[in-house]
Amino acid sequence: MPKDRAYDPPVSSEITPRQVVLDRRQLMQGAAALAAMTALPGLAQSARPGKLAPLPAVKTTLAGALTMDKPTPYADATSYNNFYEFGTDKADPARAAGTLKTSPWTVVVEGEVRKPGTWDMESLLKLSAMEERVYRLRCVEGWSMVIPWVGYSLAELVKRVEPTGNAKFVQFVTLADRAQMPGLRSAVLDWPYVEGLRLDEALHPLTMLAFGMYGEVLPNQNGAPLRLVVPWKYGFKSGKSIVRIRFLERQPKTSWETSASSEYGFYSNVNPQVDHPRWSQATERRIGEDGLFAKKRPTLLFNGYEPQVGQLYAGMDLKRFF
Repeated sequence: MPKDRAYDPPVSSEITPRQVVLDRRQLMQGAAALAAMTALPGLAQSARPGKLAPLPAVKTTLAGALTMDKPTPYADATSYNNFYEFGTDKADPARAAGTLKTSPWTVVVEGEVRKPGTWDMESLLKLSAMEERVYRLRCVEGWSMVIPWVGYSLAELVKRVEPTGNAKFVQFVTLADRAQMPGLRSAVLDWPYVEGLRLDEALHPLTMLAFGMYGEVLPNQNGAPLRLVVPWKYGFKSGKSIVRIRFLERQPKTSWETSASSEYGFYSNVNPQVDHPRWSQATERRIGEDGLFAKKRPTLLFNGYEPQVGQLYAGMDLKRFF
């Protein structure tokens, strides 16, 4: 999600140790996820950078899904991020997300589909083979990361529920539980957090339903137990801790459109030529790689995924549909 002002990346001394913010509950939940995965054949375990349960995956063969960029250090990716349900500071999610209970977990699929229903985590984990995909993630505030995600294309679920001919858009709803999420006491947004995609965007093979990162199950602060990853859009489009997916005929209002429609459009494609009213989008700082005074790198159109997704927006005015 975006924030009211930009932040510089933390120095190593400011990073909260992982063992302080990851509790035993997460280990147990990760073990349950791993148990669900053991029935899937042909999976190779990735190296484990941390202490959560491993989530085995095969290296993807999907075009564009393996960047050559160096992955962001795990400590940075799990301690510097936006998840407003746990606070508006970059360090808040890592400090506060230990309260999130991720098991049991279900996702309701409803709306313009022939097969609505409720999916539990075991069913979702077994729906398709897990892949590791290394995607760039670009924040609207001007920083970026490179993260090896574990999951599969959202299209696998979309096709299984059979959208009707009326389905044109997909809405994603994040958990909103005040007992678990202290950030909900803030009026910064109307809760629950909602995001949306056009149906063809949701069906694009790069759009990912992620259950893990760095070869392990997702940490709470990064959107456990499952989240969306749309690599050519700004990071706030990739909803975390999803509990509901709706298929709609009309374009839904997203949380940030409702809060500040002049700043955050429905599409939110990474575009160096379309600035945020308060921030330039022409350059970016890579977290964990570029020092505070290092030269920033140029921002790439569609975050570098133009060859794969550019055709989705052929003929569109990208400044109008921002």
